[in-house]
Parts: sequence; structure tokens; C-alpha cells
Amino acid sequence: MRRLVWRAAELVGSTPETATARTLRLRVPGWPGHLAGQHVDVRLTAEDGYSTQRSYSLAGPADGEYVELTVEDVPDGEVSPYLTEIMEAGDQVEIRGPVGGWFVWRAENERPVLLVAGGSGIVPLMAMIRTRRQAGSRAPFRLVYSLRGPDGAYYADELRRPDPGLDVSFLYTRTVPEGASRPAGRIMLADLAEGGWPAGHAPDCFVCGPTGFVEAAADLLLVLGHAPERIRTERFGPTGG
Repeated sequence: MRRLVWRAAELVGSTPETATARTLRLRVPGWPGHLAGQHVDVRLTAEDGYSTQRSYSLAGPADGEYVELTVEDVPDGEVSPYLTEIMEAGDQVEIRGPVGGWFVWRAENERPVLLVAGGSGIVPLMAMIRTRRQAGSRAPFRLVYSLRGPDGAYYADELRRPDPGLDVSFLYTRTVPEGASRPAGRIMLADLAEGGWPAGHAPDCFVCGPTGFVEAAADLLLVLGHAPERIRTERFGPTGG
């Protein structure tokens, strides 16, 4: 097993995703590469020696010594406020990873894929979408993305651009855009039946988001007949870890 080590990571660019979320592009010399769906540990160390760390999903495909993270500013958080509000180009943090080998998608897999995201749970699923595109994969993807309102969508422009083989459904739990046919509400059986794959297609299902959302979505997939061994879940805690 490869030993994980801490590496210096320098911010080379950033992109705002929402009013409270930011995508960071970091240069990490010696980065070993990663798979879509993996995450990293990020460590901050203060001048007095105090350090703290959090885990964040990788937002993009393997790209040499560069990695991307999308971070949501968590109120009273120790790490996310620095990453989203303070860190500037040229500043450094420490990164350890990649971590995880179960909640991953590999480009050589041509099986249909169903991605179910709740809020910031879109991040590792977006890495899968981008990896598919980068590899020129023919695996058909469907994404069901549940969020509070249109203003909270990560990667909104990218997800609305045509991407052959990718179908995207947006669900809103609190505020819906003008003209939306679906009223605001939590994810339901019909959302996954209409926006996902029939169980007979035997898709690989990846569900990511807050614990309550993930449990509800996974239960609905089971009701629809999807095989338990094809449903992979990842839960985000309050720190985004």
C-alpha cells in the first residue's frame, strides 16, 4: 500500500461557484495522480504551531501536478473560511492524498452510471463527469442534482452546456426557478425514476451529500430495484469531510 505523505500545495487560481463556495486550483509537486471520486486531507498550520485539517473531495480528473477542490464556506469553520475568503494566489497549504478507493469511477468502465448529488455532494460526482469527458468515454451518464435553489448550483454553466451522453436533472428543495414544472421539495421516487436509469440497465449508482439525503436517495434506489452492491454512497459531515 502506498504511504500517504503531506505535500506543499500552492494556489495558482480560483473560481467562485456560488456566493459561499470557491474552486481552488492548486499545484502540488510530486502529486501521484488520483481517481475520480477520491478526496484529500488539507492541513493549515498557524504561526504558533497549531494545526488543523479537513477532508475535501477532488473536483476534477487527474491533471499532472495540479488538483482542484471546491470548498463551501462553513460558518465557524477552522479551514473553509481561509480557503474561500483569505487564501490568495501564491499562498500554500499542505495536502495529503489521494484517499479512498471504493467511491471511485474508472474511465475504462462502460456501464451506465447514475449520479445523485445533494448540495455540495456534487463535487466528487463532477470529477467523474469531467473524467468521462477527458477520456472520451462512451459510458452513458445521468445526473440528478438536488439543491436548495438555483443560486446554490455548483458548476452551473458547465452542467448546462451540451455534453453528449450526459443527461442532467435539477431538483430544488426550497426555491424553484420561474417556469419550473416540479414544485420545491425533497427528492422523491419519481425524480429518480424519471431522471435516472431503470434498474434493468444495471447502472453503477453513486450518491453523495448530507447523511439524511444520502440515506433517503439510497433507499429510493432500492425501492426502484437497483442492486445494493451497485449503490455506492458517500456522506458529507458539517465540515465537508
